[in-house]
Amino acid sequence: MSPRLAAARALAAVLSGKASLNSALPAQLERVDGRDRGLVQELAFGTARWEPRLALLAEQLLQKPFKAADADVYALLLLGLYQLFYTRVPAHAAIAETVGCADKLKKTWAKGLLNAVLRRAQREGEAVLASLERDPVVRTAHPRWLQKAFKAAWPEQWESLCAANNEHPPLTLRVNRRLQTRDGYLAQLGQAGIEATACRFSPDGITLAAATDVTGLPGFAQGWVSVQDEAAQLAAGLLELKPGQRVLDACCAPGGKTCHVLESMPNLGYVLGIDLEAKRLTRVEENLARLGLAADLRAADGRDLAAWWDGKPFQRILLDAPCSATGVIRRHPDIKLTRHADDIPALARLQGELLDAMWGTLEVGGILLYATCSVLPMENSDTIAAFLERTPGARELSLDTEAGIAQPHGRQLFPQNGGHDGFYYAKLMKIAASGGR
Repeated sequence: MSPRLAAARALAAVLSGKASLNSALPAQLERVDGRDRGLVQELAFGTARWEPRLALLAEQLLQKPFKAADADVYALLLLGLYQLFYTRVPAHAAIAETVGCADKLKKTWAKGLLNAVLRRAQREGEAVLASLERDPVVRTAHPRWLQKAFKAAWPEQWESLCAANNEHPPLTLRVNRRLQTRDGYLAQLGQAGIEATACRFSPDGITLAAATDVTGLPGFAQGWVSVQDEAAQLAAGLLELKPGQRVLDACCAPGGKTCHVLESMPNLGYVLGIDLEAKRLTRVEENLARLGLAADLRAADGRDLAAWWDGKPFQRILLDAPCSATGVIRRHPDIKLTRHADDIPALARLQGELLDAMWGTLEVGGILLYATCSVLPMENSDTIAAFLERTPGARELSLDTEAGIAQPHGRQLFPQNGGHDGFYYAKLMKIAASGGR
């Protein structure tokens, strides 16, 4: 299959609201030659990254919008525009190869339209974009609702936040301290000719200067390192783990933090990881197996205590709550297409319900670390403020990290060029039983 056709089909599923790129791409990648898979991913992710800008450009160039049934043709148009303005693909090749995909879609009628619009874009696109540049959607390449939300929450940071979201993320590793030291592994990377630097905030983190196939890294198969963003690596240290503790990792998939907890404190008493979907736990099992670690895993809704809790309290809980993922847009640019403004209040309600449920399983004197990969206060400091107001037995603790900026509650981390993702942390101690628990 043509890599452009594969990318268009995956992108069309996203545009139609039927899938994310992470769920739509694998099936398409299986249908293309192995050497073309990188191109498919670049086209799909790159088009999603710049879609808000490309969509407004397409609107100016089209006489009328496409019908919903022609999302695949619209996806081809966006892919063609992305190649013209954001890649080194020669214009004639980008246009010819993209237009040719219409035959494969059995929509021959679209060839003339795609050819005309893309050739017009080649001639006039730069001028059209320049005329639209005053629109913040075009300037930031973020949907209007999200751009406005960032501006309202972060008047000083919103433009740099949008800019960071449009950059490619770095490849960051977490050194397994049970098997290696960070300095020792940096030396091994140097001997292998791989340029890398130590992360600023995580004592286990290393950022590679260039992306690479991680399976070829020294000791990867033996569990010496794992891929994990620096912001996510902070969780294990913030939990203040001690030997013999019972630890709960709620919403644990894909298991990076579960594994880091076990690496950080090998003689914990018991570690339980729960996640809503059983299929997501397969990835957790694979990560644990590669690292030679063990944890109890259960598929359950965290709010349904009867489905997963044995009644014995935990001394430490990590609640990495479901969220808008607005702090990791650079890794998942289709978030710009799949998230909507009315998703945020619903997510905040879910986060509050999970906090209330998890709190009931925490021992008095225990610590709950709340985390999201969101940069929206409604899901972060506002959620913690509401929880503290209704939970008199909870006390907020300071966070031992300089990452991010202090908020009324917790700390907010913004995505950094060449550094960590956007993230949020708040740490709570249970000083008394409350709420009838």
